[in-house]
Amino acid sequence: MLINKKATNKDYELVLEIWYKSIKATHIFLKEEDIIFFRNEIPKFLGYVDLLLWYDGEQIIGFSGTKEDELEMLFLDPSYIGMQYGSRILQWLIANKSITKIGVNEANTNAYKFYNKHGFTIVSRSDLDGFGKPYPILHLEYK
Repeated sequence: MLINKKATNKDYELVLEIWYKSIKATHIFLKEEDIIFFRNEIPKFLGYVDLLLWYDGEQIIGFSGTKEDELEMLFLDPSYIGMQYGSRILQWLIANKSITKIGVNEANTNAYKFYNKHGFTIVSRSDLDGFGKPYPILHLEYK
């Protein structure tokens, strides 16, 4: 059974571990020095989102972070990608957190396809990510 629990700062190390494994498996377009940069920056933002850890029974699956109506982060342990956990988490977030906005790296075509399959469409594009790095972002909204 898929459940969530609110993360605390004691969970940040676990969140970073999942984030790193997920990034290495899904964000092959990132330069190694940028992965290190992002890994150092992410903890600064975790306290500003509604950070949830997702479990199937006792097994950690991944985490999500939302702020108002935007999904700021959704990362799964790579061993659980493709098993419908992401879909179930996203559907829960839409229904329970009123998520209508998401930003995805343009180069992460699998993430775009995933969100598009769930009703999100492109409304705009930014040439740079939120850190000013040359990783274009697609801004998606749920219709």
